[in-house]
Order: sequence, then structure tokens, then C-alpha cells
Amino acid sequence: MLAAERGAARLTIAAYRNDLVHLASFLAGRGQALETADAAALHAYFADTRSRRLSPRTVARRLSAMRQFYRFLLGEGARKDDPTAQLDAPRLGRPLPKILAEEEVGRLIATAAAWPGQEGARLRCLLEILYAAGLRVSELVGLPLGAAQRDPRFLLVRGKGGKERLAPLSQPAREALADYLKSRAAFLPQSSGSKAGRWLFPSRGAAGHLTRQRCAQLMKELALAAGLDPAKLSPHVLRHAFASHLLDHGADLRSVQQMLGHADIATTQIYTHVQGDRLRRLVETAHPLAQRK
Repeated sequence: MLAAERGAARLTIAAYRNDLVHLASFLAGRGQALETADAAALHAYFADTRSRRLSPRTVARRLSAMRQFYRFLLGEGARKDDPTAQLDAPRLGRPLPKILAEEEVGRLIATAAAWPGQEGARLRCLLEILYAAGLRVSELVGLPLGAAQRDPRFLLVRGKGGKERLAPLSQPAREALADYLKSRAAFLPQSSGSKAGRWLFPSRGAAGHLTRQRCAQLMKELALAAGLDPAKLSPHVLRHAFASHLLDHGADLRSVQQMLGHADIATTQIYTHVQGDRLRRLVETAHPLAQRK
């Protein structure tokens, strides 16, 4: 249902599956099946979850998976009740996304530009596209070769739910992409039957393309070389930096929403909180009235 009717992304479906498998394992220990569990068993599951000190966001995601599953069973007539009706969601704060200062991004770009060889060409391309287009890492590594063979000013990106969008590329990103394409063949596996040839970032691994995990590792290696804390850098942090720096320089929220591929502008509004926090600190440190004792 998630795949066919809602068009949920592959990673979303995998997350729901993992959450329900975890619940099923707990219920099996109590002699109950996932499909027929009662409210008392689900309360016990969440009591056990809280005792493990999981983050409120993880608990909320598991509750969401459960609710949708049991409401699906109710709608299909497989159950006559919803055992999650009395479960309360944990209170979530509003965590602001981690971002990088423009100076830090500049250091990363300079370090990547000095990285030698074919690995350096690929690393520069990954960094420039992440920062210039604000792609999710799953969108980046899943780019087909054809996405870069159309108009060089844009990438055709398939985002969540299979929705396509055009991601504009800056001139440095276009140059990095063109330079990488000259070295791309070095990352193709030797076997002729491999499916890696269809991907923009091929790999010798089972997926045929660079994995999200390997891309994250490369970003951390780059951070170390640039003298930055590797814990501060991930592909998603570069996506946050893309959005925040656009807003800092006067971009409108609607345009940023479209470039990020957010279905709801409320998701994009988190970056206005980041900008507001930056402006507050600026006033507190630079405004003459703020200097009064």
C-alpha cells in the first residue's frame, strides 16, 4: 500500500518495515502476533522503548509506523479496533538543522580542489553538487548517467515519491561535473555484465553505484583534511548549508522549497528559524545598544 498507493520512497518503506519487525519481535516474546496485538501489549512495548532511552524522534517514528499499520488493518476489515488510539506521541522539540558557515564551505571546496587524481575529481564533483543543488544524498548517489547528459545547467533529479525536479547547477558545479566525467570510467567495474554503467557515480559494489554510507565517509575524510570537525559534516549538512546560505543572500522561501523538493513549505520554514537565530546573535554582538552594560 505504501509503495503502490502513496508512492513512498524506498528508504521510507525500509524504515517502516524495520520498525514493525522490531515490534513483532517484542510481541512474539509475549506470545502475541503483530496483527492481533492488543493495546496493553503496545503500551508495554513503549514502556520498554522508553527504558532504553531512545530519542523522542525515534519513538515518534515507531509510533507513526504502528498507527499507520493498524489503521490500514482497520480500513481493510482485518481488525475491528485500533489498538494505538490511546497511545500518546512523545513531545518533540524543534531541533534546528546543523549548518556550516560560508567560510567553512569555502575551506572544504579549496581542500577538495587540491585533492589529487581521479578520486579528487569525484570528490570535488560530489561536494559541488551537494552544495550547489541541495540534493539529498540518496538522490545524489542514485543519479543516472542520463541526468547529466541533458542541459548542463540543470540536473534532472528523482526525489521522494518518484517526483522529478530540475536542480540548477552553478558554474563551478558544472565545471566539476565535466571534469569528473573524464575520470568516471575509472570507477566502472571490469565485468561487462555489470549494471554500474547506468549510474553517474558507478561503483564496484552490489548496488552498482556509490552508496550513501561511502559518500558520507568521503565527506568526513574531506572535513579532516580541511581541518574541520568531521562530526559536523555530512551530505545532509551540506543540504542544510545550501538552503540557509540561499536565504541569507535574499532567496525567497518558495524558490528554496522547490529546489529542495519539499512537498510542504512548512518543512522549508525551519531554515527561517536558523536565519532568525543568526540575525539575533548578530544584533546581540554588533548593535550599539546591545553593548550597554
